[in-house]
Amino acid sequence: MPATLTDVLAEADRLLEPERFDDFGPNGLQVPGGTDVETIATGVSAHAELFELAAGERAELLVVHHGLFWGAGLGPIDNVLKRRLQILFDADIALAAYHLPLDAHPEVGNNALLARSLGSERSEPFARHRGEPIGVLARLPGEGLALAELIDRVEDITERAPLVFDSGPDRIARLAIVSGAGADYLDEAASAGADALLTGEVAERAMAQARELGLHVIAAGHYATETFGVRRLGEHLAERFGLRHVFLDVPNPV
Repeated sequence: MPATLTDVLAEADRLLEPERFDDFGPNGLQVPGGTDVETIATGVSAHAELFELAAGERAELLVVHHGLFWGAGLGPIDNVLKRRLQILFDADIALAAYHLPLDAHPEVGNNALLARSLGSERSEPFARHRGEPIGVLARLPGEGLALAELIDRVEDITERAPLVFDSGPDRIARLAIVSGAGADYLDEAASAGADALLTGEVAERAMAQARELGLHVIAAGHYATETFGVRRLGEHLAERFGLRHVFLDVPNPV
């Protein structure tokens, strides 16, 4: 049986509490669709290829981590945005986006899921963004992991070889995790006693900063570190309402 779009999004809002976050763009419904949902599609970033895949799956709702709209508000609609919207309109697909709330959540968030996938059984909030923590500081098993073993685990769960700045201790016991573009939290990671920072992508300055702070940096890909949360959110919503869910993978090397 289908669920109403209103009910599905109300559950996502209840779980993720987007009102807590001063985000870079709007969370929740960004483009309206039909009133009922039988198939939920999820993906990392809103763009035409993802929308076409969602239309091919006959999804009524597409949930993404990176939405269409950022900043203060919608400006002029160019041809790229026009095409993206046209695909959604023609297929009557509703688009919803959850950004920082989906990084931060302790159960379905990118960073918590990364920590658990790496074997962490304990973690604490880390990396405050305008008052709300969006990352985790994870305790790795035993006395920690050797760097080579941690890199192997990261590569296994993200399905890509990470960029590594090897400038920390022999074993990593405390791992700071901020998916996406989290290298700006290097100082905070060092202050928190982390041995390494796991993120998605880094700026050029990060290598020297990591060396001077004495911790490792593992950059496993912005896209690759942010597939976890939106997929798990889709699974949760499908389980909650008895719907079909499909994760749409459009890999990005960044």
